[in-house]
Amino acid sequence: MAAAFSCSVSFPIRYSGNGSRYRGRLDIQVFASSSSRLHMLNGVAGAGKGSSSLATATELTEEQIRQRIPTKKQLVDPYRQGLIIERGVGYRQTVVVRSYEVGPYKTATLESLLNLFQETALNHVWMSGLLSNGFGATHGMVRNNLIWVVSRMHVQVDHYPIWGEVLEIDTWVGASGKNGMRRDWLIRSQATGITYARATSTWVMMNDKTRRLSKMPEEVRAEISPWFIEKQAIKEDVPEKIVKLDDNAKYVNSDLKPRRSDLDMNQHVNNVKYVRWMLETIPDKFLESHQLSGIVLEYRRECGSSDRVQSLCQPDEDEILTHGVDQSLLKNMVLTSGIVEGNGYLGSLDTETYGYTHLLQTKGETRNEEIIRGRTRWRKKFSTMLPYST
Repeated sequence: MAAAFSCSVSFPIRYSGNGSRYRGRLDIQVFASSSSRLHMLNGVAGAGKGSSSLATATELTEEQIRQRIPTKKQLVDPYRQGLIIERGVGYRQTVVVRSYEVGPYKTATLESLLNLFQETALNHVWMSGLLSNGFGATHGMVRNNLIWVVSRMHVQVDHYPIWGEVLEIDTWVGASGKNGMRRDWLIRSQATGITYARATSTWVMMNDKTRRLSKMPEEVRAEISPWFIEKQAIKEDVPEKIVKLDDNAKYVNSDLKPRRSDLDMNQHVNNVKYVRWMLETIPDKFLESHQLSGIVLEYRRECGSSDRVQSLCQPDEDEILTHGVDQSLLKNMVLTSGIVEGNGYLGSLDTETYGYTHLLQTKGETRNEEIIRGRTRWRKKFSTMLPYST
């Protein structure tokens, strides 16, 4: 049985009649079920002299009533604490790090940061007035049966936000070749102004029916190109190429199966879930003593609920020296001399990093297919204290 519901919606309006202007309020009482389209009777309650009543019939879906997707560009979103910046084309959202977004050390997890990237990107499209009935898809994309898919992402993390901290997340878009779009992000602390993380990504379009990549239609280009900015959060002169691992990888987890909760609105496994599978293949002992400082992801194909997934991981061997300097010896010299930066933070001296190469692939009867290649960089955990602006 379909669930019934009702709600009241009120909008301020202005109207004129008989040569006079009036201000009033539009009160809408909605009665509907979850399986029906809404038939609404609009009543106008006048607030001034000469007020009159008006009754018109219109139809909206329950989803449209509940979502309230803007049809025109918005400058401020009080519900999401968002606003348009960068001369009217960028987006900034203020968020608070919640308890379910942090790990055992009360710092935000990488998955939480990736989810914030995704949410602010969607909210940016929401504010633009271009959002249609899709996962960030514009009206032109929906007319052409197109959806966005990410092809590459690069994230750098200098510091991890802590539980309860207020963050400002900036995001903007730019062109990437003839048929792609680049989206970048910056995360900073509202209290200190310190930039914690930055990311850049490349997106392409896929036909929702054929599941094949598509060129960008001119009507879609006309929609999104006015929002493009020539600005980069991470400058990549030569993007890092990631080698493909084989069955001789040091660490392998072949017991991965997508759950229904892993699927997004496009009916494939959300890209954030891939990162969890990749990181869980790294030994716990290493994860307990190291912190991720960077990740590069190259997406090859989508993954569905019926796929069997294998995660392979290979550490960089004998990575003792960084930039030609023995970092362990250098840190011992600094600590012995008593030279330590404020709050116990070693700053630029903490440059020793460790690397892993990753591969997620589907397991088939005759052959395996790549889902995603990855590279992660790690640094040792020395202190949870963060430097403050001077």
